[in-house]
Amino acid sequence: MHTFVLRIFFVSICLTFIFSTAFAADIRNLQVKKEPAIQQVKPKKPVKIRLKRSSEGKYTWDLAGDDADEVVRIDRRLKKLLNIQ
Repeated sequence: MHTFVLRIFFVSICLTFIFSTAFAADIRNLQVKKEPAIQQVKPKKPVKIRLKRSSEGKYTWDLAGDDADEVVRIDRRLKKLLNIQ
C-alpha cells in the first residue's frame, strides 16, 4: 500500500512537470496584435430613463446620457408615446 501511494505521487509530479512545460511553450509563442481601428471604437452608452407617475396619473421623467441628440430623441419619443404636448 505504501509503495502504491509513492508511485501515484511520483507519477503525478512527473505529469505536472511535463504538462506545465507544454503549456508554457504555448504562452511564450503567443503574439498580440493591436489594431488602432478596433481600439478607437467606444461602446455607445444608453440613455437612462427614470419614469415617474404622480397621484393624478400624470407622467414625468428624468433623462441622463452622454449624447445630447439621443437624449432629445428619447424625450420626443416619450412625449409621443404618452400623448403629452
